Amino acid sequence: MHDPGPAFRALHQPGNPFVLANAWDVGSAKVLAALGAQALGTSSAGYAFTLGKPDGSLTRDEALAHAQSIVEATALPVSADLENGYGDDPETVAETVRMAGEIGLAGVSIEDTLLPGATAYDFDLAVERIRAAVAAARSLKRDFVLVARADGIMLHGYDIEEALRRLKAFEAAGADCLYAPLPESFEDLERIVTETVTPVNALATGSFASYTQEDFARIGIARISLGSSLARVTQRALIDAVEEIFDDGSFSRLKKSVPGELIDKMLGD
Repeated sequence: MHDPGPAFRALHQPGNPFVLANAWDVGSAKVLAALGAQALGTSSAGYAFTLGKPDGSLTRDEALAHAQSIVEATALPVSADLENGYGDDPETVAETVRMAGEIGLAGVSIEDTLLPGATAYDFDLAVERIRAAVAAARSLKRDFVLVARADGIMLHGYDIEEALRRLKAFEAAGADCLYAPLPESFEDLERIVTETVTPVNALATGSFASYTQEDFARIGIARISLGSSLARVTQRALIDAVEEIFDDGSFSRLKKSVPGELIDKMLGD
């Protein structure tokens, strides 16, 4: 089996960030590849939407089957959003990472949140979970990029100081990439880069979507992920078009639809 890991790892260059384009189904994966994506990510929220489920409700089997379908859709490296590893204990997280490697993923990200709620794991357990995930990643017979996430800052469970404490501990545990989605400010994001050595992922959504790739490069970011933003952009287009149809009886937004032939071309093998 082709190992996408080395090429994926090589993309992680501080100060020269690539965009990890998050797909939510096979069709979106193929379109993103046709448009020039260098690597793909899955989106747990985006895929959950396609199943009619809210974010955070996927099972491990569902998430891995979805990730495998994205891996098989294109030749691009794929990193999977595997939430909290689908278990609280380090052993379950390690098992999830091993399973992820077996289906051809180039990497995964693991959160420090006790799902389905918003409570962060205690510091020591959070670090032990990443240590177990790293050990599992290193046991694979292929290269694998393990991303350690400090989500409590996004969920208002802790502040930038605690996020930095966790990220530094994750770094010491051997994580390949660090990720604290949506800190309070761009300056806090820059602090994360400055106070660590490992490549840092930034999430381009909300207020952070106001910054450019050049802005992220300037502060040393190595990777920019889109999360569920692209999936939510499509939901926005759907809602706006249907509300206009149902409320106003107007079909004008449908004139902006993409020609079917273009999509067919992008989806072609």
